[in-house]
Amino acid sequence: MNLFEFPTYNQWSKLLTRPILEKLNLNDLVDKVFNDVKEKGDKAITQYTYLYDKVLIENFKVSDEEILLANVEVSNEIKEAVNVAKANIENFHISQIVNFPKIETTKGVNCWTETRAIEKVGIYIPGGSAPLFSTVLMLGIPAKIAGCKEIVLCTPPDSEGKINPIIIYVAQLIGINNILKIGGIQAIAAMTFGTQSVPKVDKIFGPGNQYVTQAKVQAQNFGVAIDMPAGPSELLIIADTSSIPEFVASDLLSQAEHGIDSQVILLSDNKMIIEKTLEQLKIQLSTLPRKDIAEVAFKTSNVILLNNLDECIEFSNLYAPEHLILAIKNAPDFVSKINNAGSVFIGNYSCESAGDYASGTNHTLPTNGFARNYSGVSVDSYLKKIFFQELSAQGIQNLGKTIEIMAQAEQLMAHKRAVSIRLDYLKKEE
Repeated sequence: MNLFEFPTYNQWSKLLTRPILEKLNLNDLVDKVFNDVKEKGDKAITQYTYLYDKVLIENFKVSDEEILLANVEVSNEIKEAVNVAKANIENFHISQIVNFPKIETTKGVNCWTETRAIEKVGIYIPGGSAPLFSTVLMLGIPAKIAGCKEIVLCTPPDSEGKINPIIIYVAQLIGINNILKIGGIQAIAAMTFGTQSVPKVDKIFGPGNQYVTQAKVQAQNFGVAIDMPAGPSELLIIADTSSIPEFVASDLLSQAEHGIDSQVILLSDNKMIIEKTLEQLKIQLSTLPRKDIAEVAFKTSNVILLNNLDECIEFSNLYAPEHLILAIKNAPDFVSKINNAGSVFIGNYSCESAGDYASGTNHTLPTNGFARNYSGVSVDSYLKKIFFQELSAQGIQNLGKTIEIMAQAEQLMAHKRAVSIRLDYLKKEE
C-alpha cells in the first residue's frame, strides 16, 4: 500500500481518485450481441454460451430435478448459516416498508402516495471462482418483500453446463424458481428483450464484469431500468489509537481479495497505529489463499496519515466509499457527520464481512463515488410510487383560482379552461 503523511488539501484530489485500469471498448460487441438476441432469441443465446462458456446448452432453465439435487448436495452446515442470514436480511428489509398517510393540502383536496411493486425483475449473479450465493439473498429477498410478481435469475453455467448447487438452493429457498443458465452480455440482452426461454423484465439487478456492466448500461436504451452504476469493490477505514491493528488489517484484506481492481484506504491520525496495521497486513497476507489478487489491489491502495479525525471524516465524505469502517473511540458520535457512504460499520467489532453476509443490511452498494447520489439496494429499489389526488367540489373551488393564474402565466390556456369550466358548472348548480 502507498503511504502518504499529512498531505495538503490540494493534494487530496489525487488521493481521492480511483485506480483506472485498462477498459475495453465494448460498445460494438454489446451492440452485436443485443441485436442477435433481439432477432434470434434462444438460438443466439445458445451460440454465445457455446462461444464464451464453452458448453452447448439447449434448455437454459434449471429443472425441478436439478433443484431437488441441489437441496441434497448443499451441506446442513451451509443451510443453517444461510437460514440465519436469510432471517436477518428479511427482518432488516421488512422494516423499510412505509405506509404513507393521506394529506389534505387544501380543504377538499386530498393527496396521497401508494407503492406498487415492479412487476418483472431480473437478477444477475456472476460466475467465476466464487459462487456468490449471498448476492442471491441480497437481491432476491427485498424483491419478494416488495411483491414483485416475477423474478428471473440468470447466472453463467460451468464447463459441464451446470450451476453451483448452492446458488440453486438459495434461489429456491427464497422463492425464485425461474433460474436460467445464461451469463454475460447475452443474459442481460435476453432479460432486456425477452426470448422463448427468458421473460422480458422491467429492471435488472446485480454485479458483473465489464461486459455485464456495459450490457446493463445498454439495456437502459431499451426502456429497462438498472439498480445502479457498477464498479470495483472498495473499503475505507478510519482508525485511531482505540482500534485493533489485527482487526483493521483483516478488514483491508477482506476487501482487497475481491479483485485486482478493488481499492482499500486506511485513514488515521496516529502513525503508530498505521505502522502496527501494516505489520499485521504482511503477516496475514502471507497465509491468504487469494494473496496474489490482494497484492495487486494494494498497488493502487493508500494509507494516509492526517492531522485529526475531523480531517479523516472530511476525506471520507469526499471519497464517498462503498464501505466505511469507523474503528475509532466513541464511533457512534461520528455517525451524524457521515454524509456519503454506501454502508457504515461502527466500532471495532463491526467487520465489513458482517454486512456482506449476515447482519441484515444489503451488500449491493454504490461504488466509484456514486454514494454521493445513489443508495444501496433496498425494498424501495423494487417499488414504484404512485401519487393520487382527489378534489371535491369544495376543493376545486378553493384551489381553482390559483391554478387558473398559474396556467395563464405559462400560456397554457387549455389547462386554465379545464378548471374554469368546472368552476362555471358549480356556479350554475348554485
